[in-house]
Amino acid sequence: MQSLDAQVVTQALEWARGGDTVWYCTVLSTFGSSPREPGSIMVANASGDHVGSLSGGCVEEDFLARVVAGEYTMPAVIVRYGAPGSGDGHPQVRLPCGGILDVLVERREATSANVQHFEQLSAALAGEQELLRRVSLADGAASLAPASAGGPRVCYEAHGESVLLRVGPVAKLILAGYSSVADACAHFALRLGYQVVLCDPREEVTASVEWPEGMTFVPQLPSQYIALPGMCTSSTAVVAVTHDPRIDDLAMMEAVKTPASYIGVMGSRQTSRARAARLRRTGGLSEAEIERIHMPIGLDLGSKTPAEIALAIMADVLRVRRGRVSVDSQGYEEGADDDAIHTGPSR
Repeated sequence: MQSLDAQVVTQALEWARGGDTVWYCTVLSTFGSSPREPGSIMVANASGDHVGSLSGGCVEEDFLARVVAGEYTMPAVIVRYGAPGSGDGHPQVRLPCGGILDVLVERREATSANVQHFEQLSAALAGEQELLRRVSLADGAASLAPASAGGPRVCYEAHGESVLLRVGPVAKLILAGYSSVADACAHFALRLGYQVVLCDPREEVTASVEWPEGMTFVPQLPSQYIALPGMCTSSTAVVAVTHDPRIDDLAMMEAVKTPASYIGVMGSRQTSRARAARLRRTGGLSEAEIERIHMPIGLDLGSKTPAEIALAIMADVLRVRRGRVSVDSQGYEEGADDDAIHTGPSR
């Protein structure tokens, strides 16, 4: 099943190949409550057909009506929704949630260059490396370049000349071994839009566990799956929560050799210290590799039950995905301003 981003790009490519002009839209920033995060995309054609979304419906309805009416003729323009009457030509659509969002609208004709660009975007979503997409606000020219792992999904300045958009593989969670905590993690991750893969070679697990809909089960030792080429990208999180060192330790030894953005294993501080020593001694891991492993895993929420532990784990995975580096004891990023314009998470 394709991710929503992949569905949007696939449709844009199909329309462009068929000779249709498309309007390719990206949420750049949100202020206050908003149902869609920065980096969310939508594509539409001149008839008002569309794939993807920008809000919960109100923005799409206004935008599509304007496209059908012949507006948005510029190659690239930033449109603000939700702002009170400013008289500056922006659509005066108030969002039910009271939020504000800025949207980049690109008008892309069915040229060979634009078809090729959508092909590159499609390949990026199916590939292994994150890219930075630069869009000129002057003429709509777009280019792609390699991106470092992690970082905000959207970067732009209010009066800048271009917008930077991070594109790349869909977020993926690899669960190394089954447990009640892994089961809860899978449910959380699926609701968060992750591709979820659970690996476990044990016969009793294969025969008796009912898997969440949408999750992929691989009856294989997790370390073997993780070591396969392309299984882990910079958008992948690897989580081991079985308490079985034969599964957890081997998974960690392979995960640190990959570009996975989050690697974590469950255990108390004492267990984690013992595991670190074991990974140095028998696994041959360097200090830099051990530093990549989150152990104990998850945010310190005082979790006790499997669901609470899974919540703490997925909150930490999400923190890293969002590019939040430092978290204080209450779980808030140090120096974060809750009233600031949010410029989007890492993928």
